[in-house]
Amino acid sequence: MKNRYECLMALDTKGQEDSVKEIVDRLEAEFTKEGATIEQVQKMDKRQLAYAPRNVESAYYVNFVFEADPSLIAKLRGKFKLDPLVFLQHYQQLPVNNSKPARKE
Repeated sequence: MKNRYECLMALDTKGQEDSVKEIVDRLEAEFTKEGATIEQVQKMDKRQLAYAPRNVESAYYVNFVFEADPSLIAKLRGKFKLDPLVFLQHYQQLPVNNSKPARKE
């Protein structure tokens, strides 16, 4: 059974501001390659961080909404942890999307 998830990523794009679209496309392809079905990609712009861990002062935020098996989350988390551009990642399960229109009685 597939569940809906949301993944918020903060990307360290220092020196690569021109290629943000290519980075987001690559990450989206990684989700798809692992078996997730992407519903929506929200590019949220670059923002300053409250503190500067690892000398990163700002990050580009991207939100992925996708469907996947629950076992895939741990695999994705481990895979993106090794990616040098992914600074932070947070996964959250979303409620089931019932897109059926309500019946009128």
